[in-house]
Amino acid sequence: MLTIFSRIGAIAATALTLAAPALAQDVPTIRAAVLKIGTVNWELATITEQGFDTKHGFALDVQGYADNGATRIAVEGGEADMAVADWIWVARQRAAGKDYVFIPYSRAVGAILVPEASEAQALPDLAGGKIGIAGGPLDKSWLILRAYAQQEHGFDLKAETEQVFGAPPLIFKSGLGGDYAGAINFWHFLAKMKAGGMRELISVDTAGKALGLDPNTPLLGYYLKESFLDANPGLAQALYDASRDAKDLLANDPAAWEAIRPRMNAKTDAQFETLKADWLGGIPARGPVNIEAANKMLQVMADLGGAELVGKADSVPEGLFADLD
Repeated sequence: MLTIFSRIGAIAATALTLAAPALAQDVPTIRAAVLKIGTVNWELATITEQGFDTKHGFALDVQGYADNGATRIAVEGGEADMAVADWIWVARQRAAGKDYVFIPYSRAVGAILVPEASEAQALPDLAGGKIGIAGGPLDKSWLILRAYAQQEHGFDLKAETEQVFGAPPLIFKSGLGGDYAGAINFWHFLAKMKAGGMRELISVDTAGKALGLDPNTPLLGYYLKESFLDANPGLAQALYDASRDAKDLLANDPAAWEAIRPRMNAKTDAQFETLKADWLGGIPARGPVNIEAANKMLQVMADLGGAELVGKADSVPEGLFADLD
């Protein structure tokens, strides 16, 4: 025979069991579409494995895709809620009518590297040589370095060199093989190239400062549809807080890097340490994006790349950057 207490316990257990699905439904899920081997996985894995998503009241579901185009199609088509892009691209989409909102992730930028034995000390020293460039003619690092060369040296980097555009792995391999006078690549390939002996001639960060750009303006970030965020009040801040928790952990706990090292595709300790240092160096300051600084960067991009790069975004579209603390 059940006692009054056991009956109460049974009723309570039943109530909790029935309530569990409802409670689970109250926790929003962010479906993240990312490159299977993308460096953003380092942060996202830290968020999920450390429970930072649960801590901030949401569930992060990471979905791997083969290329950036597929991640963008997934978000646009409603198969995913979030992807990663630079904010110039997101601004272009928002100016074209898409309701995308940007949440800062990284300010990591590129550089131009030269072979270890190169005698080049400045961009004009590359005259007559080949420059390997990942990302195409509208690559933002390439455009900024061109503007810097013209302003500081009166040197037309495009006209005075031969450009070889290719996929990042190709530029990586050919750069290390000494095929180019200089090489521009995505930041994580550059880190490995530096670990392999190549030398930084000038960083995009330094060039940007000379052009009057604020190096603290984050370039890369997560973007989500405004309609999705409106349906889940507070979710943008929650995602940002989870991202900052992961960054804080990675900045202060070496063990956190060991946990994600298998994802980093670091062939040597030198690659691992350079990847780690450059990733940490790309952490932006916490807080909202400086709109004035962003507008200046957008104007430079518009001057250099035209509508082909920025579309109709002649200024930062209202509502582009999430309202964050």
